[in-house]
Amino acid sequence: MAMASDYTTVQYHSLQGRSVVITGGASGIGEEMVKAFVSQGARVSFIDIAKEPGGALASATGATFQACDVTDIPALREALARIEGDHGGIDVLVNNAGKDDRHDMAEIEPDYWRQALALNLDHQFFATQAVSKGMAARGSGSIIMLGSISWMRGRPGMVGYTTAKAAINGMTRTLARELGPSNIRVNCIVPGAILTERQRQLWLTPELNQQFLDLQALKFRLDGSHVAKMALFLASDESIGCTGANFIVDAGLTQN
Repeated sequence: MAMASDYTTVQYHSLQGRSVVITGGASGIGEEMVKAFVSQGARVSFIDIAKEPGGALASATGATFQACDVTDIPALREALARIEGDHGGIDVLVNNAGKDDRHDMAEIEPDYWRQALALNLDHQFFATQAVSKGMAARGSGSIIMLGSISWMRGRPGMVGYTTAKAAINGMTRTLARELGPSNIRVNCIVPGAILTERQRQLWLTPELNQQFLDLQALKFRLDGSHVAKMALFLASDESIGCTGANFIVDAGLTQN
């Protein structure tokens, strides 16, 4: 069973002291990323709308927490500028925040559609824009987008989410070209069926759990630690030759 969350089995020495920002870091995959980067000796800041869980995680890990709604772009810019000033720059940005709400295509109105894109797409661009100037001035940086295999599989009942996640694929490739001359790398982690507390509470049934296992090539459920470990690699200098790429973490689910 490959579901350990020990982030010290490999030490990425290049992450020691590096300034890392994670959006949507208070729970789920983001929470695991906060723990993973802290374990590597990085100076971790995270942004989330959830104040109480964010504060508790900050107290438990020593990471810095900024309460912010990432769909409020002026507030997001202010939060990133504050972190940049306090930490003397930002070396790594992980655009993790998102929300995979289910919705009926026939019932979607323009306001809901825009909100779905704002929650899952817009902030990834504007956060990247906000940190890229400082990264360019220092001549290095790693930006990690978060996609989803849901768009690759054409999953129904979440067209706003899948549209946003598909767009991130194109945005990653374009921004890798835009920012490459400044030695800024832009990559995208594409998670599969990740077992989180949110999934347990809202959707998980024994039948669905078995369906994922049947479809996957690897016969164990993925959790946030598997995604976090990929983020460590992409943030570190060990991935220095990688940019503009999707890194799929789905236990082989997209093979079906």
